[in-house]
Amino acid sequence: MQMTDRGLLALVRHEGIVPGPYRDVKQVWTFGIGHTAAAGAPDPAAMPRGMPANLDAGIREAFGVSRADLARYEAAVLRAVKVPLKPHEFDALVSFHYNTGGIAKAALTRHLNAGDRVAAAAAFMGWLKPAAIQARREAERDLFATGRYPAGTIPVWSVDRNGRVDFSRPIRRLTENEALALLRPSTASVPTQSVVAPPWWRRLLDHFKGKATS
Repeated sequence: MQMTDRGLLALVRHEGIVPGPYRDVKQVWTFGIGHTAAAGAPDPAAMPRGMPANLDAGIREAFGVSRADLARYEAAVLRAVKVPLKPHEFDALVSFHYNTGGIAKAALTRHLNAGDRVAAAAAFMGWLKPAAIQARREAERDLFATGRYPAGTIPVWSVDRNGRVDFSRPIRRLTENEALALLRPSTASVPTQSVVAPPWWRRLLDHFKGKATS
């Protein structure tokens, strides 16, 4: 089971997109939608600094890296949850786990495995640190319970060559249709920041080719 495109866009609405390497609040080099070297290639610290020359291609690369990163979160949700899931429920749980890392120990998982979806939905609100995360938890709870995906545009933030993100104003706001067009892979596209496609990119293309033929 894989997070749907709309599920990924729901997650990205919470995270935002930075299409160049940046330093997060802990000064860890990060790229795109929260990707760090701990998740595997590419290593943001080794990527060219600043914004990509082609913004669309940079956003497409950020989506591709994020989709590859999500595989381990998707697998963790499937290991922890023992009951069948609808796509929107799975999307909500992957978003929750991507943010908290807590799917295996969460009360919502215990309630869900016991067959109590109402209690599981309510238990999303047991994870409210920091307090600013409340709106995200509410959106994930509502998506799980009702299948209602968040609306609104997706912010794209600019970053300078020192890894500082300008959060004062998005450089662009993607509509859902624009984001979907950039999210869906194209075998004709190549990463903007590499002369030769690295192994992680080839694996990602192979992954989507396999999905298309299955």
